[in-house]
Order: sequence, then C-alpha cells, then structure tokens
Amino acid sequence: MTYDLIIRGGTIADGRGNPLFEADIAVIDGKIVEVGSVSGPAKEVIDASGLLVTPGFVDIHSHYDGQAIWDERLLSSGWHGVTTTVMGNCGVGFAPVRAKDRDVLVELMEGVEDIPGAVLRKGLKWDWSSFPDYLDALERRRHDIDVCAYLPHSAMRVFVMGERAVRRERATDEDIAEMRRLTSEAVNAGAMGFSTSLSRNHRTKKGEPIPSMGANADELSGIALGLTDAGRGVLQMILNLGPEDREEEFKVVRQMVTESKRPLSLTVLQRIRDPEGWRDTMDMIDGLSEEGFPVYAQTIPRPLGTLFGLDMERHPFCYHPSYRKIAEEPLEKKVAIMRDPDFKKKLLSESADEKNETVLKRVQNFDFMFPFDNPPNYAPDRSTSIDMLAEAAGRDPFDFVYDYLLQDDGHSMLFAPNSGYGHHNLEGCKELIQHPRSVVAVSDGGAHVAHISDVSFSTFMLSYWGRDRGEDALDISWLVKRITSDTAAVVGLLDRGMIDVGFKADFNIIDMDRLEIERPYMANDLPMGAKRLLQRAKGYVATIVSGVPIYREGVETGQLPGKVVRGVQPEPV
Repeated sequence: MTYDLIIRGGTIADGRGNPLFEADIAVIDGKIVEVGSVSGPAKEVIDASGLLVTPGFVDIHSHYDGQAIWDERLLSSGWHGVTTTVMGNCGVGFAPVRAKDRDVLVELMEGVEDIPGAVLRKGLKWDWSSFPDYLDALERRRHDIDVCAYLPHSAMRVFVMGERAVRRERATDEDIAEMRRLTSEAVNAGAMGFSTSLSRNHRTKKGEPIPSMGANADELSGIALGLTDAGRGVLQMILNLGPEDREEEFKVVRQMVTESKRPLSLTVLQRIRDPEGWRDTMDMIDGLSEEGFPVYAQTIPRPLGTLFGLDMERHPFCYHPSYRKIAEEPLEKKVAIMRDPDFKKKLLSESADEKNETVLKRVQNFDFMFPFDNPPNYAPDRSTSIDMLAEAAGRDPFDFVYDYLLQDDGHSMLFAPNSGYGHHNLEGCKELIQHPRSVVAVSDGGAHVAHISDVSFSTFMLSYWGRDRGEDALDISWLVKRITSDTAAVVGLLDRGMIDVGFKADFNIIDMDRLEIERPYMANDLPMGAKRLLQRAKGYVATIVSGVPIYREGVETGQLPGKVVRGVQPEPV
C-alpha cells in the first residue's frame, strides 16, 4: 500500500483532549487511515519529530460570504491554522436575493461587518438568486480551506418581504410560512442552518436598523421550524444581552429551541461597560441546558477590539479639522506633514469636529487604548495604557499619542479592546472559555477589514493560554479540543476535528517554541485595490486540508483542496 501522506513522529493532540502522545499518521484520499507506527511508502512524508500535530482548526463564526466569491485564499484564516470556516453569521449575507435588492444586501454587509460597498459591488458576480444557487456559485471558485454557510435572516427577509422588510414591518403568517419553506430548502441544499441578529449595534451603512430587527418571536420560531422540517441544521444568533434586554431576549431563545428542537448558539462576550453581565447570560444558558435544550455560547479567548493608526480611517485625531484636510494623502506624505512642529501645535490646539460624545470616545478612550507593537500584546497591563504611559512621562495623552503614531514611519498601531478585557485583565475570557456550555469562536474572519483583526484567536489560544502562562497555563490537548472537535460538534461537522481513523485529514503541524502572532499590516489587495488588514503567524510548519499541504511556514503551496461543505456531516463509522 502506498499512502498519499505520512506525518512521521509528531506529538499528537487528538482533538478529544486525551494526553499528548507520539505517533505517525497515514492518509489516503483525504482521510486518516492509520494512527500509530506506520510503515510502507508514501507519496509525501513530513517529519514532525518534536512538533505538535493537531486537527485543523474549525472556525464557526466568519464573514467570508463575499470574499469567498472572488478570492481563492480566505486570509488570514489559513495562516492561523483554520481548515474549515462557517460564514453567513449574524443574519447578513448575499442569498437569497432578487436583482433589485442587491444594493440593499451590500449596504447591510457594509454597515454590519465593515466591508466597503464598492469592494462588494466590484467583487460579487451575482450569478445566483436562491440560496442553493449561491452554494453552487461558491463551488465554482477553488479555495484553500473548506467553506460552510448559514442562511442569513436579513437577506431572506428582504427576499420575501421586499421594502416591508427594510422598514422592519411585522411579517404576516404568509411571510413566515414562505421563510420557513426557504429555510428548509436551503438546509436541504447544504446550508449549515439559519443565522439572525437582534443587536441594536447592527445597522445598515445609512445607520438604519437591519431588517431582522423587525422580527418577533413568532417569526423567528417559524423560521426555526424550517430546520425541523429539514431534520437538521443549527441556529446562530446575536443578541444585545444587556441588563435591560436579557430576560426578554431569552424568552425568544426559549421559544425557538423548544418549538424547533434544534441546537442554538449565541455570542457571549465580557463587555467592558458591563464586565459581570456575562455571568447572568451563562446562568440562563445553563438553565436551558438543564432542561435538555442544546444552547451554547460562542465566546473568545482574548480581547476583541479596534485598531487605530494613521493608515486607517480611525484614530484619536481623525475628527480634528487639521487632520481631516490631509486624511486622504498617502501615508508617507501624511507623516511628513505631521512631523512639522507647527502642524502638531495647531492640531493639538483644536477641538474635534465630531460632537457626539459616544462616537468621539470610541477613538479617544485612552484608559482602554494601548500601543500595539510587534509582536502584539493582547493582554496588556493596565500600566501600559496610553493615559498611564502619558502620566508616567508627565505629558498630555494627546501629545503622547501623537508622537507614538508617527513612529515606524506612521505604521504604528493602537489597540482599543471593547470586549474580553473587563477589569483590565483576561480573567473573564479564561472563565468563559472554560465554561462547559461555551465554544471558542467569533473570529469575524473577512469582516471589519480595515479596523479589526481577530482571526488570530486560534494562535493566541495555544501560545498565550497553553505556553506562556507558566504554572497558570492550560492543558494544550484540552485547548486544541476547544478549537477543533468542540466547535465542529456545535455545528454538526462530525467528520473532522479529531485525529483518528476515518476522520478528515486536516492538520496543523506546529513548532510551539516558535508559535507567535505577528502585528497586522495593511494590504491594498481587495477588489479596486481597497485596503484590508492581514495578520501572519510564525510557527505553523504546515497546514493541511484533506491530506494536502496548503501552507508551509506561512507560504502558500499553490494547492487549493478546500471544498464547499454542504450541511452537517456524520461521524465516521
């Protein structure tokens, strides 16, 4: 027997959380056929001696819905060991769609997920109408990693209700029946399930609430019954979960899961403005779980936040009149102007044009703003915030941060965490990732392209929590389980996430001593040359999809074995 691939002598984290062990792994036709001491020839042999071998990471919360149409490589996910991604979260996406409503869906994605409308209009081919057609369109593009998709609520609502959905009118019984039918159709064609959002933070580019905000519990439950009709599929939601919302929102969750009997996951983060509120949310999830309903929290292993810099639209001076006059200049020219002492003096003497205190605080909250060097520090000490550094230097925070932004020829960045950093530490993150009803997710890959870069959470999971915490480190094998088989199981991808005979041959081969997140950088490689943040990692010796290496030391191999995964996948027998 000649194997397609043998991974020789690696230290295996099997995805089940079992103790690490050394073994060989043999692959034929994209599946694992042997784990142990493997003999015999192979078309390719990778020496993994002294290296960690894990299943490929399964990311269940991304927004590559547009990028997957025009791009072969779903970066930066593949650079961080992700071999399967689930997009279409938060109820926004591009199918089903009527030709007259395409701009509506573009404005939704631009507003909710910060993907420029001009980029979407240029990159999307719109050679689909129904959701099954969209899956077919995805399959016409080769990809580096496997792709799954939810049916998005707002898109379907507009498809069924037209302008009434945009105005957030209540759905009629006929509307709900049609959305239920379309949901069943989508799931039967390969949708992972149905996603929606009730978040007041999710707005269109024009600032209007998104169509799904018009839905009531009966509409949401009626749509969820479309999964019941199909006999499979999962539900994904974004809620507000503030103290004033939690009870009413969980009544909706309860109705959806009790009527449909389908699994549901919702995003739960430790909010800086409500650092203990997540505990109440998890208590409610625990309560539903004890009643036998499969409800899970999608959470994060590190702070999420916005990046600021002179090569970006937002930073502490973006609303100052003097800066606004040079905002569109190339970075090099902008830096040269800002290095002029007279320009600095004039700008610092000004007040911002923006008078909305909430908007202004988002870019000038120096208490929760930190220098972001290379490698970046996602667990900054309180003493390293801009206000504390400025105080220690005896300087005004605006004067201090002005000079910092000019370092590295204007490529310096600031990190402003907004979730996962309550009480100026990561203890909330740690408790959440250890909670039995949570899964580690919310990479938002493909979204917020010029302001946020959270795809690196998988690398952070292993390097920070598994290696760098000394006596407080968490077990590596358990951490791997949390981003492989646990995430895969929540969405029903039971054919991957484990290293065992019969499972899909997706792997990461990692040099844990070298594992490191690099600082994001700005690339002008979106359609029309638009900007996006990319973020590399060190230490991934190889990332493998279906037995085929797609990256070696972060360099693409030219292979594109990724597939569109149509719906839940059974466990190998």
